[in-house]
Amino acid sequence: MADNEEVLTTEEAAKLLRVSTKTVLGLARDGVLPGEKVGRAWRFLRSDLLNYLRGSKRETNGVAL
Repeated sequence: MADNEEVLTTEEAAKLLRVSTKTVLGLARDGVLPGEKVGRAWRFLRSDLLNYLRGSKRETNGVAL
């Protein structure tokens, strides 16, 4: 993860994506949503989440939000 980017918790990521925390965790575990596990908690870069949103709108066979 880059040092100068905003790092979000699972709860913050869910709020940004407008989905549940369970959905965020499932996507992260499946490798669909980019994130890093820090101890027992997941952390996400805001820019990665925004890129994921932009990409998911173009995908037809991916997970739709």
